Amino acid sequence: MVVSLVSRQGRQLQRYSSSGSRLVVGCIPYKLEVGNSCVDDLDKAVEVLVISSQKGNGMLFPKGGWEIDETKKQAALREAVEEAGVRGNVERRLGKWKYKSRTDEKLHEGIMFPLNVTEELVHWPEMDVRKRRWVTVAEAREGCQHQWMREALERLIKRLSNSSRNSKSFSEPEAEVLLISCTQFL
Repeated sequence: MVVSLVSRQGRQLQRYSSSGSRLVVGCIPYKLEVGNSCVDDLDKAVEVLVISSQKGNGMLFPKGGWEIDETKKQAALREAVEEAGVRGNVERRLGKWKYKSRTDEKLHEGIMFPLNVTEELVHWPEMDVRKRRWVTVAEAREGCQHQWMREALERLIKRLSNSSRNSKSFSEPEAEVLLISCTQFL
């Protein structure tokens, strides 16, 4: 697969809600440490990928405008590639939030998805204007500058916790790893 090393620019394809809010889609890129995914240790077993803003301040998750020529999940994956240089499996939506933009004080609607990362790119479109870093859940909670993104993170951790208890949302190999590693501690 060929990756475009150019980010989409402009707002001509941007979607807006019926009330005029800009529709923004993002994701929380994450990975589970194999063999360390028991419920009690989930905060340590999960790492999330955060990025810097274009101005370099704080940490956040990839997000951007949802455009008319793509689905929400396609937009989430595009933002992950453009801003963080990762690909993966976009999972079931975490939720929808309304928030004010810090730059123009306009109301936006943000939709977040989990992205189970399968590939990290060496080169990506915004690598010269953003830094990326894998952090623990605790570090992300502390450093993420947007309340609505922290709420999305909490929903992801709750979902992963429930999934690791039930082992239903994981693929068969992942479920086997969870069951084997969790039984080691019983």
